[in-house]
Amino acid sequence: MKKICGIVLSMLLLCGCGSENLNNVVNKFVKKVNNTDGYLVKGTMEIRNDEDTFKYNVETKYKSDDMYKVSLVNTTNGHEQVILKNDSGVYVITPSLNKSFKFQSEWPNNSSQAYLITSLVNDLKNDENYEVTKKDDYYVVKLNVNYPNNPDLKYQKIYFNSDKKPYKVEVFDKNDEKKIIVNFNKIDYSKSYSKKTFELDEIIDDDCCKTENKEEKSTSLGDDIIYPLYVPSETYLQSKDVVQTDDSNRVILTFAGDKSFILVEEEATVSEEFEIVPVYGDPLLLNDTYGALSANSLSWTKDNIEYYLSSTSLTDNEMLTIASSIGNESLVVNK
Repeated sequence: MKKICGIVLSMLLLCGCGSENLNNVVNKFVKKVNNTDGYLVKGTMEIRNDEDTFKYNVETKYKSDDMYKVSLVNTTNGHEQVILKNDSGVYVITPSLNKSFKFQSEWPNNSSQAYLITSLVNDLKNDENYEVTKKDDYYVVKLNVNYPNNPDLKYQKIYFNSDKKPYKVEVFDKNDEKKIIVNFNKIDYSKSYSKKTFELDEIIDDDCCKTENKEEKSTSLGDDIIYPLYVPSETYLQSKDVVQTDDSNRVILTFAGDKSFILVEEEATVSEEFEIVPVYGDPLLLNDTYGALSANSLSWTKDNIEYYLSSTSLTDNEMLTIASSIGNESLVVNK
């Protein structure tokens, strides 16, 4: 009898130790990120939208005072945007246009960001029921995500190597399809940055805004009006107007019906002086560019065209779907 009890006790201890070791994967990661004064992360990000795939090179610099500098470069067209967070707010900078949106926002703490390891830590804290499994020589942590403007995204998997370091993140939708894939090529927890690294003037001087070095791009609106491929049901194009401005053409598309909205398109121009556009909302990733989402509008730049979508009847998710359908040939229009 004593022998049997001893065997059972040994099995229980082994099971307990195994469970503890699995949780140590998460605990070690969380502790590492929470205790760092600064980190540098380099990697790639892939966003899948139906049959279209958008790829980025991503570099993140972080300082423990909740400061971020994130560079996202579209690998297809070389389009770069920089997300900067410092004491004065959050900026989404487009170097090629000498412009920036400025937000008073809780980004990145108000939603999941698969490419930010601090965001992964927040997601782990917010999901007490995350699951850890061991696969050969790596670990997988499955947990919920928080994408308020894209409710189709439901959960993510974080992959850790044998050293308990994350090397990949996959975000899945409600149909268990991968929609976002991030690969971490380098993570350095021992970086030390000064506040100057996260100053807007520093970004302007280093990364952008020298108009004499910018190439003029010729884009013509008017003859080739760009229409969204997704329009909500019982909504239709009511009118289209082309207005000649000092620098370019401006197209105004008015949609009427149950979900009325206005879509404005204008050829993007490079500002002579660095321009900051205040936005009361949040930065939002739209497949291949970052935009600005506010209460009743969405602004973004794509393929040298600036877009402005405004509506009092569309939800944020509907505006996102319409914006994502522009230039997305695989989306089906809801008639």
